[in-house]
Amino acid sequence: MTLLPILLFGLLIVAVLIYRHISKRRKRERLLATPLDSEQRKVVAKLVPIVRRMPASLLPKLEGKINLFLDQVTFHGNHGLEVTDQMKLSIASQACLPIVNSPVWYDTLRTILVYPSAFSTNRNTHDGFVVHESASGALGESWQRGPVVLSWDHALQGGLDPTDGHNVVLHEFAHQLDSLTGHTNGVPILRKGQAFAGWEKAMLDAYDDHVKRVESGRPTPVDAYGATNHQEFFAEAIVTFFEKPQSLRREEPALYDQLAELLALDPERWTDPIG
Repeated sequence: MTLLPILLFGLLIVAVLIYRHISKRRKRERLLATPLDSEQRKVVAKLVPIVRRMPASLLPKLEGKINLFLDQVTFHGNHGLEVTDQMKLSIASQACLPIVNSPVWYDTLRTILVYPSAFSTNRNTHDGFVVHESASGALGESWQRGPVVLSWDHALQGGLDPTDGHNVVLHEFAHQLDSLTGHTNGVPILRKGQAFAGWEKAMLDAYDDHVKRVESGRPTPVDAYGATNHQEFFAEAIVTFFEKPQSLRREEPALYDQLAELLALDPERWTDPIG
């Protein structure tokens, strides 16, 4: 076999790979620029009313990321649950909130498993992070590189009530955000120019204060589950950042400022037409 056919075959392989890369990039750009239709917007506004508080400038970004998310992720219902388009929109909207104004993306996530309600789990939690309802029940799980597992009852309620400080979708996708570094430890990929020293001090100081409050029975803006470890504190802090931003900024201003810089968002200033 002469060298020329080998070179031509190699060039063909390279051309195919380049074509696929360009096609994938163009599809991504097209999805990010595609708005939701009027019916989809009504569903999102109804099921995830926090979206109605967001600045208008963020809405096209959110809709584009919802479209990209829905194109990338496959939903599977468990225990006989049929996952409808409305359910997908609710989950996708909540999942995209933390990254609506961020360059990061859930690159490795391909699957979301949805149970009708709290589900039993026998998995070893060494590799995953679980929100527990009881010793044998879970509301959600997040695994590095996916999948994410959710209770639909709790995902729905978390979206419908944006002020109670409980949101399983935000919690699990905070873990996904955290794990993009390759380690889920409460240190996500920081914003360009965001100093690690500032992040570390704010997080550790707030975590230590949180643990002391929980242990002494005093109220804390972040859910008590955040006292479990640093990664759970990060996940619950994300939930509080969106659902109780005034309380978080008042009680832990340095942490609020770090999260605001990380996500390029300031939900404390969002208007409140919910009702």
